Amino acid sequence: MGVGRIIKVSGPLVVAENMQDAKMYDVVRVSEERLIGEIIELHGDKASIQVYEETGGIGPGEPVYLTGAPLSVELGPGLIESIYDGIQRPLDVIEAQVGNYITRGVEANALDRDKKWDFVPKVKVGDQVVAGDILGTVQETTPVEHRIMVPIGLEGEVAEIYSGSATVTDVIAKIKTETGLKEVTMMQKWPVRRGRPYKVKLPPEEVMTTGQRVIDMFFPVAKGGTACIPGPFGSGKTVVQHQLAKWADAEIVVYIGCGERGNEMTDVLLEFPQLEDPKTGEPLMKRTVLIANTSNMPVAAREASIYTGITIAEYFRDMGYSVALMADSTSRWAEALREMSGRLEEMPGEEGYPAYLGSRVAEFYERAGRVTCLGSDERVGALTAVGAVSPPGGDLSEPVTQSTLRVVKVFWSLDAPLAYARHFPAIHWLLSYSLYLDNIDEYLRRELGDDWIDMRVESMRLLQQESELQEIVRLVGVDSLSARERLILETARSIREDFLLQNAFHDVDTYCSLEKQKLMMKLIMTFHEEALRALEREADLDKLLALPVRERIARAKYTTEEDLGQFEQILTDIQAQIAELTAVGGEDVA
Repeated sequence: MGVGRIIKVSGPLVVAENMQDAKMYDVVRVSEERLIGEIIELHGDKASIQVYEETGGIGPGEPVYLTGAPLSVELGPGLIESIYDGIQRPLDVIEAQVGNYITRGVEANALDRDKKWDFVPKVKVGDQVVAGDILGTVQETTPVEHRIMVPIGLEGEVAEIYSGSATVTDVIAKIKTETGLKEVTMMQKWPVRRGRPYKVKLPPEEVMTTGQRVIDMFFPVAKGGTACIPGPFGSGKTVVQHQLAKWADAEIVVYIGCGERGNEMTDVLLEFPQLEDPKTGEPLMKRTVLIANTSNMPVAAREASIYTGITIAEYFRDMGYSVALMADSTSRWAEALREMSGRLEEMPGEEGYPAYLGSRVAEFYERAGRVTCLGSDERVGALTAVGAVSPPGGDLSEPVTQSTLRVVKVFWSLDAPLAYARHFPAIHWLLSYSLYLDNIDEYLRRELGDDWIDMRVESMRLLQQESELQEIVRLVGVDSLSARERLILETARSIREDFLLQNAFHDVDTYCSLEKQKLMMKLIMTFHEEALRALEREADLDKLLALPVRERIARAKYTTEEDLGQFEQILTDIQAQIAELTAVGGEDVA
């Protein structure tokens, strides 16, 4: 390919001339240090290049080498358990090469070229295959079977198929096509800015359970859905995303640390290998891919990290897996867009963000979805995207939050006062919403019964009534309320403290199954209904609230999944203790 020449350097933006052979989004190598860059604008023979490494010391006159290929990721066995930077360089390999700090111009293959994988064929010679068909499998980790698929754009008859130990670059199959014999390896490449194709996008009808009660009960996300977590500094965005990465009902997790602090990625790296996956008993890291482009790494690479992560997630979706993608945080990605837009001297939009911010955010989230994958076996895969947004000062009217809310279907609004009151997750129940409720209600009724929906509606009504009653209390005091209204306040407090409040660091309370959630809510709502009936029989509210069973309702969250049978006894005790109190009250009245 041709060689250009640098004429301008402005931070991560490099402008080069003699680039008439270049194409948009092609990767180039900048200067003799061969820094990785991507062409983001073309004017005649001049190209504007976004450089993904530090450009200090580089000046006009230095060469720019064209590669003729777009920014792509390597897809194949070896992705799981890896930690990459924003442009898919493995950080452990780079550390072995140059030490603790990434040196400029360092190169490393994303997938290990020497490691041997045990390939088990699933097709035989003479079979007709199309793009997306599974040629064979590799047991990558204990829980993850890596399915080697026919590359997109290829179909024909299997002429040769290999079995046994092979590297990612060894030929494992030969396919006879109309244009000749094509060799297939276990490794594929795919340009990150182009979504991987599928047959059909399916409606989001299944719940992705997270084990977080406020999410699963009130604001659930569907498999293949999109969600965002906006909130001010210190409100718990990262902890919520860590919880989702640990416990969400997904077979593969892709976690992108985009512009966040390095210690947050360190927490993931230290914690995930120690945590036991409840589904497999293996460490959670055995089904996780990490992309780390922290705040001290080059700004421009943040832009690439989001696309790198979602392309890897789409690849596992195409195998038929349910994939959860966590992006923390898309605000830092948008800041990288703003910086590059400013250096390109584009007309700024609101708050200096580029005018195309909304379309870029939409392009990212629209790559999520539940789909029928390519191939002849009609397998279904799902990619669920959850993005954190870090609005400056917690201002939800700023452009990144608003652009995100136009696209996503679930809004988990983190509230600073709740976070400072140590209420985790600090998701505000009156400000958040989920637009998937109508889609997934049928699934929930089938799995959990009609009473799940009824309890959700009733408990949310009580929380809204509590908000209205607290306004009255602030004005004229609690003594102005009737016994019935005071009971509503107490029940709402119980819903908040005994149900919604969850301890991420408690061995039992960190995760709560749907069955346990239903039983916990049933205890609270049963007490409320029985107490209401008791008040109609003129029982004393203070005595009702002092019943011993109230303590057992509050402690129910610490019941292990094996001991859920205890809930039936607590339900019986609620009815028995309230009946005893009203009976005694009746005798007193008599």
